[in-house]
Amino acid sequence: MNKKLLALAACACALSAVAQSEVKNLRTENRIDPLGLDVIQPRFSWQLESSKRNVVQTAYEIRVANNKNNVWNSGKVPSDSSVHVAYKGAALKSGEKYQWQVRIWDNNGKPSAWSHPAGFQMAILQPSDWQATWIAPGYEEDATLRPSPVMRKEFSIAKKIARATAYITAHGMYEAALNGNRVGDAHFTPGWTSYKKRLQYQTYDVTNLLQQGKNALGVTLGSGWYRGNIGFSGQRNFYGKDIALLLQLQIDYTDGSRDVVVSDGSWKSSTGAITYSEIYNGETIDARKEKAGWMRAGYDDGGWTAVKTASFDKGNLLATYNEMITAHEVFKPVKIFKTPAGETVLDFGQNLVGWVRVKAKGNAGDSIKLQHAEVLTKAGNFYTENLRAAKAQNIYVLKGGETESFHPHFAWQGFRYVKVEGYPGTVTPENFEAVALYSNMEPTGTFTSSNQLINQLQHNIQWGQKGNFLDVPTDCPQRDERLGWTGDAQAFFRTASFNMGVNNFFTKWLKDLEADQIDGRVPHVIPNVLGNNANSAGWADVATIVPWQLYLAYGDQRTLAAQYNSMKNYVESIRKTTKNDLWNTGFHFGDWLFYRPGDDNDGRAAVTDKYLIAQCFYANSVQLLVNAANVLGNTADATAYAQLLKDVKAAFVKEYVTPSGRLVSSTQTAYVLALHFDMLPEALRKQAAERLVENIKSYNNHLTTGFLGTPYLCHVLTRFGYTDMAYTLLLQETYPSWLYPVKMGATTIWERWDGIKPDGSFQTPSMNSYNHYAYGAIGDWMYRKMVGLDTEEDGVGYKHIKVKPYIGGNFKQASASLKTYYGVTKAGWEITDGNIVMDVEVPANTRATVYIPVKDGAGVTESGKPLSAIKEIRNLGTEDGYLKLETGSGKYRFGFPGK
Repeated sequence: MNKKLLALAACACALSAVAQSEVKNLRTENRIDPLGLDVIQPRFSWQLESSKRNVVQTAYEIRVANNKNNVWNSGKVPSDSSVHVAYKGAALKSGEKYQWQVRIWDNNGKPSAWSHPAGFQMAILQPSDWQATWIAPGYEEDATLRPSPVMRKEFSIAKKIARATAYITAHGMYEAALNGNRVGDAHFTPGWTSYKKRLQYQTYDVTNLLQQGKNALGVTLGSGWYRGNIGFSGQRNFYGKDIALLLQLQIDYTDGSRDVVVSDGSWKSSTGAITYSEIYNGETIDARKEKAGWMRAGYDDGGWTAVKTASFDKGNLLATYNEMITAHEVFKPVKIFKTPAGETVLDFGQNLVGWVRVKAKGNAGDSIKLQHAEVLTKAGNFYTENLRAAKAQNIYVLKGGETESFHPHFAWQGFRYVKVEGYPGTVTPENFEAVALYSNMEPTGTFTSSNQLINQLQHNIQWGQKGNFLDVPTDCPQRDERLGWTGDAQAFFRTASFNMGVNNFFTKWLKDLEADQIDGRVPHVIPNVLGNNANSAGWADVATIVPWQLYLAYGDQRTLAAQYNSMKNYVESIRKTTKNDLWNTGFHFGDWLFYRPGDDNDGRAAVTDKYLIAQCFYANSVQLLVNAANVLGNTADATAYAQLLKDVKAAFVKEYVTPSGRLVSSTQTAYVLALHFDMLPEALRKQAAERLVENIKSYNNHLTTGFLGTPYLCHVLTRFGYTDMAYTLLLQETYPSWLYPVKMGATTIWERWDGIKPDGSFQTPSMNSYNHYAYGAIGDWMYRKMVGLDTEEDGVGYKHIKVKPYIGGNFKQASASLKTYYGVTKAGWEITDGNIVMDVEVPANTRATVYIPVKDGAGVTESGKPLSAIKEIRNLGTEDGYLKLETGSGKYRFGFPGK
């Protein structure tokens, strides 16, 4: 072969290598290299990357090893599945570490290279594997202040360490250290669950924290959710009066032997610098009481008290499945000023959730007090009345001498403004920083447009989610509440699943929901700390709405199956209370915080009949149960509940609809729910949509919906041909509207449409949060309708992507991207000189149906070429005023003339 042919052959090989699919971004149970799994058959996911279009996986091979010993090889499996592929090898062992790799075959017929290895480590799989004992402080606690206990244990290591793993949990919260170094980066561990039934422990690789010779374990405890103030009725000790630790440290040596260091009666206990710590009220740290060196070996703990051992249950222990709370963005003050009242206040420019780190140098006994607030009064003074009974203050007492640094450990605040008292010296930006804390979920979605107010709205939606996703989806992060309200969660879930990877977050929370169900009925908050109150329509329906929407967003059939009994039990708990298939009894919150003007003399308040609402949500939950039964192959249930659904809808029409189609409550929410949940016969839907639009117009193009109507309002308008009105509502700048708070300077979503009134005064202080995410549910319409980036139900989890934008509102541009389990998908449109460009990106191993808003294909191009010249695109004809195209993976740029 001559040199020219050799060069051509080399070039061809290089091109082939570039074109060949690569396997990347391996995940186990939706996480990267997780520690501490108690899932018996963990699921694997991976992504294909290729520079070619129309790449599809045709087969895969997975191999799993433990210390280079193969434990499973799937062999070549003909399948396009690359998400949630279950392990099917030999039983995995408690505490063991495994590695796995995957290679794939694509539609070019060639295998990829093996992926880089990914890892996972199993948790403690049997209660009998726990050798540790629960321990509690050995001294008599101060029953009022309850200073944080500190506990310690020294031990020696004489051999070379191969691997060391710590398993830790607590009644309360804990922070652990090894040889003075913090264990892990999570805060408020072990998180909040239905503790009596489900108590999580965390797994840590601590190999690098140990040393030859003497070592020391040190743990600080806080009351936390377990026994601290919880709820808004002043209750304490909800789960128990005790505070306790369970810790097991497993040390594996290179010679194959093993030591286990456990919490037991040999530990010592005392108190330290944290003299008071409550979630709502804040924390007091007195540095003069710090026991210097207590976390390190060699410390003299002769004056400490031996701990007490306890026989608390271990049968409720489970590994951590969701992402824990960690520190994220850091903010410096954008302004330091004196209020008219003479207070020194820091403005961090963003309403956030977390704490402030302070640096100070002063004399022993100097006391610094930080108080937290979300807003200032009209006059510019510090405002905390909306915090209700929550003090939301941290106090730091200096030991004196060198520069000292403080932040809370077991408390957090929701704030933008901080009032500083007692600071020694001048208050300067260098000595204060605000740290945002939230569950460490991966940011997945982006959205941007040509309208800066809408971009700020998206910012507010994201920060409302960050501030309230602290291990559970809370309603608000600042006042004496911070509870996992179910209505807020179901209203916002689809928006949440775009902005962040919330699969594990909600899967964990749904298990607590099932644990706390009362004969199928769903409490108002999860975990339930409010008693037996349950089954409020639109709140309790979280039991069906979130599992189904989680399945749509992530293709997670296992979670849908796991929640099926919970879904069914909830529906049956309603059916037990119905007569003639009507759910018209019991307490309901209704369309919470709907529009009601202050001086309502002519009935402008948009009051929607609570039982009409209940009937709509009842039907929807039955529908979602039918959907789940069909997906899971439960044909008997699907048939039975399909009949129930017909009966429930017929009862609705008989009870709440006049022969001409008017509803007994002629509000926006009533028509929105009736239309969105298909409660009306086909023949009555068009007139109902017309009535809805006329109602909106009668309020001068303003919405009047509350928590239950708002999420579906724009979706219904678009569905029935009124997208222009949906844009009118989206862009409305006066109260009530989404942009009114933005215009008033909001950096998060407000609880009420008019949390701050146009005259600068406040809404009712007892319920006026400035960081509530529920009304941020409009984001779902912005992403899935305005930009048009969605998933088809025949390919959930974005296996089959749908791109169908509704262009309008005088926007020049709108785009969104989403990290799916298959890779990044993008969609967007831009109008220039009357022409429109649509960009679409489809990950490998998926396909997309793209809707171009034109009557036919004339004049439509892709990358500058006529559609007929693009072999990778199938023309499926026209539908609903759109040209319908089918594409495989790749990047596409469609051009066409505007209307």
